[in-house]
Amino acid sequence: MTLHSRDRYSIPEETSRVAHRVFPKGNNYMTMRDHLDLWYRDSEYAHLFESHQGRPAESPGLLNLVIVMQFAEGLSDQQAADAVRSRIDWKYALGLALDDPGFDTSILCDHRHRLIAQGAEQQLFDDMLKQFKSHKLLKARGQQRTDSTHVLAAIRAVNRLELIGETMRQALNRLSEVAPGWLRSQVTSDWFDLYGPRFEQYRLPAKEAERQALAVRIGTDGYHLMTAIYADDAPAYLRQLPSVEILRQVWVQQFMLEADQVSWRSVDNQPPAENKIVSPYDAEARYGKKRQTEWVGYKVHLTETCDPDLPHLITHVETTTAPMADGQVIDDIHSALTEKDLLPATHLVDNAYVDADAIVDSQEQNVELLGPVRPDHSWQAKAQQGFDKIAFAVDWDAQTVTCPGDKISVSWRPNRDRLGNDLIEVRFDPLQCRTCSFRSQCTRSESHGRCLSLKPQVQHAALQDRRTYQTTEEFKRRYAKRAGIEGTISQGVRAFDLRSARYIGQAKTHLQHIMTASAMNLTSAVAWLHGNTRTSTRRSSFAALAAIT
Repeated sequence: MTLHSRDRYSIPEETSRVAHRVFPKGNNYMTMRDHLDLWYRDSEYAHLFESHQGRPAESPGLLNLVIVMQFAEGLSDQQAADAVRSRIDWKYALGLALDDPGFDTSILCDHRHRLIAQGAEQQLFDDMLKQFKSHKLLKARGQQRTDSTHVLAAIRAVNRLELIGETMRQALNRLSEVAPGWLRSQVTSDWFDLYGPRFEQYRLPAKEAERQALAVRIGTDGYHLMTAIYADDAPAYLRQLPSVEILRQVWVQQFMLEADQVSWRSVDNQPPAENKIVSPYDAEARYGKKRQTEWVGYKVHLTETCDPDLPHLITHVETTTAPMADGQVIDDIHSALTEKDLLPATHLVDNAYVDADAIVDSQEQNVELLGPVRPDHSWQAKAQQGFDKIAFAVDWDAQTVTCPGDKISVSWRPNRDRLGNDLIEVRFDPLQCRTCSFRSQCTRSESHGRCLSLKPQVQHAALQDRRTYQTTEEFKRRYAKRAGIEGTISQGVRAFDLRSARYIGQAKTHLQHIMTASAMNLTSAVAWLHGNTRTSTRRSSFAALAAIT
């Protein structure tokens, strides 16, 4: 039977004969099996079946490979199960007999749950990378690059009024399933009219006063329901329901209860985006905005190799909430690559990942974080004739700063910014600044002297060095290689549906990203083995005409 557990699957003679007759030149899955030896050993995934006695009846290694192939083609569970049952190239890759009956579709869903529960999806991805390393398709201390894209949650986006209505409705539907008798005693007949249909914008009042009144009504009903749920005589298991916990959190974020009066919070009196639930269907999805793009969901960061003599393979996948800044993942990426023995010597990223702290931290890990830092946004720097920070000489030992007019600072005070980062506040004598001939180029304050906010010495030096270096032709030439990650992201979006979540929740969405990256790696590795090397960017006929002399 297909799912018998074993560590090595030899290809049945008849399966091999038919496959080579049908594909005399082979195909992607046959190349994978013959040249990459991409296989997941059951013994290394036996912990997924800890509750079972003896050896697992199902083969986790085979199921791992099926899921990778499923994502390579964007198949549903049913389509993947049918492919195992009917396709000769899949049977060849999996080492199955021609008459193997396959397995029930539900087994794939069960296996994904096991992977997530045990955190084994990362192991699956890392095992693939180990195979690539053993075939010398991957190496450490080379060049890698990282970029991110937004991911749309697998939910319907809702506005605030829809949010509270659907949250209430979801809780009531779940309570109706587990405690119908108890719930019937807590509600009035008008609740069925209000919370029975879905809350959708076209059904809601258009006038603001009516919308506010409806919000207060929903908020009042929600508090009534939660009071009943948390009463001593209520069944204890009701308080453990996820939909009830979501209801509680949304009500804390959206309403205020003062002296038994319910009020809807104003927009500026709500939690920050990283904490605020925006849909009851996926409580982990968050609102994100980057330039002109707004979405509800997550963000995925892909890191890939970019050495010229090897295939470009994804080495790390990071799935975060939508509002999380790109720069917050750099340490995690480097730590993960270190554990895999795949830490690059040069890491190419855009300016969203680079600041002074990231540069210094990367240097301590022996990694050159190559990317532009954001420019100095002070008016002095923008004027290009004013004196920005680079014009001041800092004596770190004496804790003084000398300005372009040879005046020495009178104050040096360690402090922290609003994010808790260390900084140094430097001030100059207002009397000296007031009579300085350079005053118009230095400060616009009429009563205070020039003030500077400096990062600690190492970070300050790193920042200034990078701002100088990124203006050179050498930096521009080296940094140009980062653009290739845009093509990888585009391939993931267009060919593998990277930007649309298939599942609910961050853990399941991360599994999707892991499997998508595995499928993309499989495609790239096989193409490399087939001799399909990368080509340069296409040039239009009209553009080529310019080169004709």
